[in-house]
Amino acid sequence: MGLEERTHPQTGTPVERPHAHADWRQMLAIGIVASILGIAAGLLIDWFPLDASKQAKPIDTLWDVLLIASIPVFVMVMVIVLFSVVKFRMRPGEEDLDGPPIHGNTRLEVIWTTIPAVLLVGLCTYAFLVLEDVEASASNPLQVRVVGEQFAWTFYYQRDGREIAAHELHLPINKPVKFTIEAKDVLHDFWVPAFRMKKDAVPGIKVTYGITPNRNGTYPIVCAELCGIGHATMRARAVVEPETKFTAWLGKLGQPAAPAAGGGAGGSTEAAGKALFTSNGCAACHTLSDAGSNATVGPDLDKVLAGKDAAFIKTSIVDPSAEIADGYSDIMPKDFQSRLGPGNVDTLVKYLSEVTKGG
Repeated sequence: MGLEERTHPQTGTPVERPHAHADWRQMLAIGIVASILGIAAGLLIDWFPLDASKQAKPIDTLWDVLLIASIPVFVMVMVIVLFSVVKFRMRPGEEDLDGPPIHGNTRLEVIWTTIPAVLLVGLCTYAFLVLEDVEASASNPLQVRVVGEQFAWTFYYQRDGREIAAHELHLPINKPVKFTIEAKDVLHDFWVPAFRMKKDAVPGIKVTYGITPNRNGTYPIVCAELCGIGHATMRARAVVEPETKFTAWLGKLGQPAAPAAGGGAGGSTEAAGKALFTSNGCAACHTLSDAGSNATVGPDLDKVLAGKDAAFIKTSIVDPSAEIADGYSDIMPKDFQSRLGPGNVDTLVKYLSEVTKGG
């Protein structure tokens, strides 16, 4: 950098490492090339699942903008660090030599303070505007109350002036929805990755946010806050469908299952029990051949209920902690008695008893 080499006053030997200089142009060129490649790779990666809400696009765009802004900063810092390691490292025989005598550069310090400050203010402003946009209140939204508990989600809809519970979230496409999120026990987090938005469910507090689903399909719902030993099993489904289908589903919600076509009393009971099993989240955790489910979160009911009497099956539903199958944890919700009601519990017990006889 044009600095004269210093020598020892007595021996006349150099007291600086003469090679300890770096060409800033070379560093800048390498940083620019690496930044372009990094940004291209970052934008090509599919970081998120398929978007299914109006709010997803601006959030995804914000993510891309953050990548474009942060990758060059990271790359340039790493280039300077690596150049320093290479150029300024100590070679054998240089143990007593000094680095070059350099002084502070006011202009450089102003530049590297101003650029990050402007960048941060710009990104924070943009992020705030996106947040204001995605959280803007919509007129006449569908109201859905979401309740989290260890380890299940329950969704409550208003119908005919009363609240009806469901264990699968159904939403009409292109209709604004307002979620009111609550927790019964510990901290949870209600998250549909395809909608992008998520917020904590906090005991004693009602948290709200709104989305507008805009793509038909079925999307996973997860808990994004560690809430206990069964956290990984706290899953449900969000079904986005045409409004006519949603209205029909809502109309049937909470109604007794229709008798099986052409079946007598036995067929009616079996159809009703199967409907209770599939509509209350049982199929998401258990394998049961008759219901077409093959989940492995909980025990295989074809095996563990084979040869068991109705009393054992009922206890397993209303008091699942009474006996835990080997290799499984005590994570099944304890409120199926109140969720289903005594009559539906008995129907489910009879159904499970019948279809697992041959297990």
